Amino acid sequence: MSQADAASGIKNVVLVHGGFVDGSGWEGVYRILRKDGFTVTIVQNPTLSLAGDVAVTKRALAALDGPAILVGHSYGGVVITEAGNDPNVAGLVYVAAFAPDKGESVSSLIKNPPAGAPVPPILPPQDGFLFLDRGKFAASFAADVNEDAAAFMADAQVPWGVEALDGAITEPAWKSKPTWYLVTTSDKMIPPDAQRAMSKRAGSTVVEVQGSHAVYVSQPRPVALLIEQAAKSLALAAR
Repeated sequence: MSQADAASGIKNVVLVHGGFVDGSGWEGVYRILRKDGFTVTIVQNPTLSLAGDVAVTKRALAALDGPAILVGHSYGGVVITEAGNDPNVAGLVYVAAFAPDKGESVSSLIKNPPAGAPVPPILPPQDGFLFLDRGKFAASFAADVNEDAAAFMADAQVPWGVEALDGAITEPAWKSKPTWYLVTTSDKMIPPDAQRAMSKRAGSTVVEVQGSHAVYVSQPRPVALLIEQAAKSLALAAR
């Protein structure tokens, strides 16, 4: 998409991170989108509760001068599923993300993993917060990320509140907004088949990338391209 295309269509993109990480992982995607003419906002949701993260995301949307594409990675998909009902949201892009239905939460979606599915190395809760085992972080979350960067991500983990995992959707935005979904075929956190099932249920336009759960860090270009595809499709539909 050219800068002219961005200027004539949806020009705002809001990026929402998931659990265990913060918004800095979006830097590569941010740089590509900015170069291509988009205004990009990165939400620093505290991941303490779904309601709190939705509120932070809606504040970011309210500060924009027009409609936006709302993008969520992992648990960020739950946040955009709820926050996406905001009138400023034109479409949703899920990146290796949860896309829950009404009444569902991260806790309910991961409750009964299929046989043979990888088990994320989540440590027992500490004072109501979750962490991934640092020694297993790279293999499970960021297998295709530069070794040094993956080590930094492991050591810079953001505590993920158990309350956030229990936050249930009241009305899924994907039932009323167009959606796109990037499936990561080597994901060890959210099984690829689970991603495919959620994306199909949401009626998403789907692309598949051979990558880890941290594909937005390791392969920012296909992530950015899907967001730009969504913007172009929305612009064409509006004509």
